[in-house]
Amino acid sequence: MSTVKIPPVLRDAVGGRRELEVEGATVSEVLERLYADHPGVREQLMTPEGELHRFVNVYVNDEDVRLGEWLDTPLSDHDTVMILPAMAGGAR
Repeated sequence: MSTVKIPPVLRDAVGGRRELEVEGATVSEVLERLYADHPGVREQLMTPEGELHRFVNVYVNDEDVRLGEWLDTPLSDHDTVMILPAMAGGAR
């Protein structure tokens, strides 16, 4: 199982947990399992068309999956997946 680090903005959707152990051979499989177990996460990360929002960054062991195989990035049991929705706004 991979460890999925949950950012503060998503913690309400996973019962306040900071991290979860999730099974899956790829990033896509881990995300799908996470969505199945915690549907509120899907609503925050996915577009109505079923794609990750463009402001969502995903890392495996601190490596941006966009630089590799994207959601097909393979995972091993000791990998860490970090989901980071980009923050917008702030003072003007």
